[in-house]
Amino acid sequence: MRDGIRLDTNVFRPLAGGRYPTILLRTPYGKGTELPPGYSSFLNHGYAVVLQDVRGRYDSQGVFDALNREGPDGYDTINWIAGQPWSDGNVGMIGGSYLGIAQWRVAVLNNPHLKAIFPVVAGSDDYFDRFYSPGGAAKLGHRLLWFSENMNVPGTPKAKFDDYVSHLPLRTSDRAATHQSLSAFQTILAHPTYDSFWKEMSIRDKLDRVRIPVFLVGGWYDNYVEGDLEAFAALRKLSGKNDGRHRILIGPWPHNMSTPFPRVSYGDDSSSPIRAYQIEWFDHWLKGRPEDQTRFSLEGWHQTRSEVDGAPVQIFVMGANRWRDEQEWPLARTRYMSLYLASQGRANTLNGDGTLESKAQKTVEPDQFTYDARKPVPTMGGAVCCDPKIFAWGPMDQRAVEKRGDVLVYTSAPLKHDLEVTGPVRVVLYASTSAPDTDFTAKLVDVFPSGEARNLTDGILRLRYRDGLEKAELAQPGEIYPLTIDAGVTSNVFLAGHSIRVEISSSNFPRFDRNPNTGGPLADETVLKQARQTIYHSHVYPSHIVLPVIPAPEQHAMRR
Repeated sequence: MRDGIRLDTNVFRPLAGGRYPTILLRTPYGKGTELPPGYSSFLNHGYAVVLQDVRGRYDSQGVFDALNREGPDGYDTINWIAGQPWSDGNVGMIGGSYLGIAQWRVAVLNNPHLKAIFPVVAGSDDYFDRFYSPGGAAKLGHRLLWFSENMNVPGTPKAKFDDYVSHLPLRTSDRAATHQSLSAFQTILAHPTYDSFWKEMSIRDKLDRVRIPVFLVGGWYDNYVEGDLEAFAALRKLSGKNDGRHRILIGPWPHNMSTPFPRVSYGDDSSSPIRAYQIEWFDHWLKGRPEDQTRFSLEGWHQTRSEVDGAPVQIFVMGANRWRDEQEWPLARTRYMSLYLASQGRANTLNGDGTLESKAQKTVEPDQFTYDARKPVPTMGGAVCCDPKIFAWGPMDQRAVEKRGDVLVYTSAPLKHDLEVTGPVRVVLYASTSAPDTDFTAKLVDVFPSGEARNLTDGILRLRYRDGLEKAELAQPGEIYPLTIDAGVTSNVFLAGHSIRVEISSSNFPRFDRNPNTGGPLADETVLKQARQTIYHSHVYPSHIVLPVIPAPEQHAMRR
């Protein structure tokens, strides 16, 4: 590297001599000594493959620094590859999760030898994807689990997940998880707002610097899917709608797309031949002449000079269980539909009187519940990461959660016709609290005729960030605030006979850290208090969910 540090690197080449384009993977998880299964297909297609332990991991020198070193080190590695006698000077990068964000960090630096990247389940922003939610709550379980699995002091026993996610104060949760204080975790805690530190780190804010083609892959139940889609949409906008350089594919997967869900299947067609797509992608951009071959068809995955672009977006629509090609994200034909929270003031639990209606009610009694930070609502699946044996992910039946008195449940009547919801989901609440700060959560659920309540997507808003993530402002207890919760993205057909459900509460733990309801700095808080929460729903305070509906050939409506 430019500072003299040496990174341990394996090089695999085709048997025949000559110069080859190169596929590069940079990993913090240990590259081993052999070519991993499945990568020989690159050799067979005329590529060299380079695997590298990132700085400070396994056999590489230096100090591990995920936030600052992957860009410069990746840049220097690509230059090294281009200077080797077996290299033709063209490099592409692949890999998922950390290996994906490592690609982004090089892509914004515009190394002339890097011709294309293929990030999988990677996201595009450290604040919004890896450490905090769009609503400002920390992704506690995800981050501490990753630290425990990868940064534990050698020779010490692995800590129990439930112990370290429940540990207070947060300031020493890294010690509880790894037996040491981690500078990365302390840095995260020091910057809970989206401040200049995060803006400088952000890939999302630097996408205008990306000059190479990007193929993104994500999963509807992956922690990073929202960031993947936002990055694609931004790249498309920056490069022009008819630019064929950027692609995205989203399937019905968690963070590891090869791991099936225990009790839910989306059919035999729900997988995707990613390796074949990668070879087609790099054949075009590393071996072809992009100035002549300006079209890359997603349909059929072949090179073409046709004047008609292949679809740049391929999504799997759950419920219908089929793949579909699209031209943009969000879908241009989306019709945003609002469903309004309604009850007679007793929406608590699955057995309450909460409903979803097409119009706001007249003045009625609001719904109330007590959020006790000592007894938070447990996470049941969803877009969490990174070991399902420890922290379960994906679609799960939510009825156990919906039995709690601190969960408000609002359910539509059974649908007369199929209703497709594809895109970003938002929930607007009019709420008050007895605390100076608290959280409000929302979850979208598909209710089957059998009663199974399958989660689709969810979100959270920390009340102190109701006016934006750049500045925290405590609440006035008892004041009614309009709140918008980013509840994530999905693509699902609510089939005829199914119902739409929205859950409202104040915790989803340990997907997100608990709000102690004190209003103080969260990193050092050890006191957990109760908060009395009130959700208003009327003509004056029309709390509702906004669903991105994709119109069917016929106008469909809910049964009244």
